[in-house]
Amino acid sequence: MNDLLFIRHAETDMAGTFCGHSDPALNDDGFRQVERLLHSLRSERIDAVYSSDLQRCHTTARALAETHAVPCFTSRGLREIHFGLWEGLTWQQIETLDSNYAARWVNEFPQLSAPQGESIESFERRVCAETENLLHRLNSGLLAVVTHAGVIRSVLRLLCGVDGTDSWARSIPYCSTLRYFQSSRSFQEVLL
Repeated sequence: MNDLLFIRHAETDMAGTFCGHSDPALNDDGFRQVERLLHSLRSERIDAVYSSDLQRCHTTARALAETHAVPCFTSRGLREIHFGLWEGLTWQQIETLDSNYAARWVNEFPQLSAPQGESIESFERRVCAETENLLHRLNSGLLAVVTHAGVIRSVLRLLCGVDGTDSWARSIPYCSTLRYFQSSRSFQEVLL
């Protein structure tokens, strides 16, 4: 079996904001989500865990790696998109700050970036390069990849050809898991 498990990190106190490259710790709900995740994946034969270098991912990944007694590696390439001046803000705060740009962003997303933020093209190039690296490491076995909702949405587009609008509209709950089957180039949700 040559598969990848893509796992969204657990919850932080910045839930509901444009968190991007911000680096909050998990909150109490997040730690409970990690426990449920570990329980749901207990029978999987995970060979290694890869993670975004941001602590919300790395804390989730480290717990998974320790449970399965496998190595855990971090990569900046697995980070969420950088939201620039919108980092840490709620949508309501963003609309209050600049309602015109916020309206343009809604209408032009994903072509228009957040102010001083990473472009979608740059973000997807980074995610694509990191995903290719992971696929090259996938000789046999199962790799777990703990990352962010935006990264998972991009991977759905890049690996499975999911339409851009559909992938960006998809809800990715905290600690949700998607299994990528390399042989069929398809995804399946792993239920917690």
